[in-house]
Amino acid sequence: MKALQSIGLTKAVRFVWYGWYCWLLQISLPPVRNVLLRLAGAKVGIDTVVMDVKFTNVYHYGFSRLTVGDRCFLGDEVMLDVRGGIRLEHDVTVSNRCSIISHINVGYKDHPLQVVYPTKESLVVLKHGAYIGTGATILPGVSVGAGSVVGAGAVVTKNVPAGVVVVGVPAKVMKRL
Repeated sequence: MKALQSIGLTKAVRFVWYGWYCWLLQISLPPVRNVLLRLAGAKVGIDTVVMDVKFTNVYHYGFSRLTVGDRCFLGDEVMLDVRGGIRLEHDVTVSNRCSIISHINVGYKDHPLQVVYPTKESLVVLKHGAYIGTGATILPGVSVGAGSVVGAGAVVTKNVPAGVVVVGVPAKVMKRL
């Protein structure tokens, strides 16, 4: 009951609606998925492949904060938190099981950690030609530079410059390309 009081009836209805819509996306073939995403307000470029991607927090703003450029690839089991916004420029690859998180919320408004970690929404940008390795996590507000590589399993907490390889937890520059 507290959850319903917290988000209100309108968002609860949106939660159910977008839950159904996300299920429809999951059972669709990639070309149909792109059309459904566009119909729902996302910008999806040509020759882009969106595999079995899980979308979260869609009920806040719908898909209007999702932009995916041309010739991008999003692998299976990728999790996209679209609340704060996600922008993938052209030729970006996001490998299987990656998480792109665009907001932080520790719980209800009366949660004791809200004072230290208030709810925050921040756009995540993956620039032209970026490659995100399997299982990597990109945190809110991060920008990954053009032509950069994020190693498998890395946790990206800060902006990544263009043309580098980052690895580790937290991700650090390993080498320049």
